[in-house]
Amino acid sequence: MTYVLVIHKVEDYDKWKSLYDENGAMRKTYGSKGAFVFHNSNDPNHMVVITEWENMEKAKNFAESEDLKITMQKAGVIGQPAVYYLEEIERTPY
Repeated sequence: MTYVLVIHKVEDYDKWKSLYDENGAMRKTYGSKGAFVFHNSNDPNHMVVITEWENMEKAKNFAESEDLKITMQKAGVIGQPAVYYLEEIERTPY
């Protein structure tokens, strides 16, 4: 399985979340299979998102898309996000 881990700060969580939710159909069109959304318990505007993808090519196509850049700008993402492309090699059942 392929995942993308993104860490970034946002100006306002509620504004970001609204646009993140609106962007769900676009993520699905690119091949997203769902996501986990976290925030730092000490700073609710410090986001961590782990998105599951059909394959690495689709994950990179989305992450590098102009659509995503525009949405992140509108959503108030601050600075350059840290992006990590991950491939699952093992799952522990406990």
